[in-house]
Amino acid sequence: MARRLFSCFGKSGSAPCHDDNATADVTTEEQRRGGPVVVELFTSQGCATSPEAEVLFSRLGRGDFNLDVPLILLAYHVDYWDYMGWKDPFGSSQWTVRQKAYVETLNLDTMFTPLVVIQGRAQCVGTDAEALISAITDAHRISAPTFQAKFQRPATDSLQVSLTGCLRTKVDHQGVNVLVALFECSLVTDCSSGPNKGRVLANDYVVRRLEKLCSFKDIAAKKTISGTVNFALWEGFSASKCGLAVFMENASHQIFGSQKFQLPENI
Repeated sequence: MARRLFSCFGKSGSAPCHDDNATADVTTEEQRRGGPVVVELFTSQGCATSPEAEVLFSRLGRGDFNLDVPLILLAYHVDYWDYMGWKDPFGSSQWTVRQKAYVETLNLDTMFTPLVVIQGRAQCVGTDAEALISAITDAHRISAPTFQAKFQRPATDSLQVSLTGCLRTKVDHQGVNVLVALFECSLVTDCSSGPNKGRVLANDYVVRRLEKLCSFKDIAAKKTISGTVNFALWEGFSASKCGLAVFMENASHQIFGSQKFQLPENI
């Protein structure tokens, strides 16, 4: 991809990681109204306007906008701004590839940061609070899966997560992938070069790992499924700062149900 295809868009403190629906149990109210809305932010410490979007993202997680919608927030740090003089420590080509897939399926003209994608179906510039809140409010909500999670540390540098439960959504012949994201909050970086030189950057809901649990076609909503994923852990890993998101997506990355967990602090 040529660099000219990448854009950094902007419209003009960080919060700790909150998880008000951290257990696998789905309340009667959630069943009636639908599950969480997945909000994905594509961002970079090498983009001058991304820090503004990061603040907005953290405020969403803190509940500042009083939205009556449960959210799953995931921030993917892309790597295509690294050439600007600052290598984002959380940047990955894997997240750049994921954004490129959205650019294609959502018929966008260019790759840009900060980009927000809601439920894999709608998008807006990550600094546009009004557009973001409107997209979340209007998002199509789908029943949350009812997974129960078991966490193990087979080694000091790995985390194993076993999930068992029902998708609660019928899967047709086109199929879905069930993905599991491990994210981290309350990250602080002193940026010594690049467009944000001299700034202290705060990042929440940073996706550190993304693994596929399984794929399914033609199964009933009540069918019980199970699987296990293994995550390689990074230096300085702290379970108290991390959470887990499980979501189903089709080939076009549209999301069909999601659930989140807080990691046990003693894992």
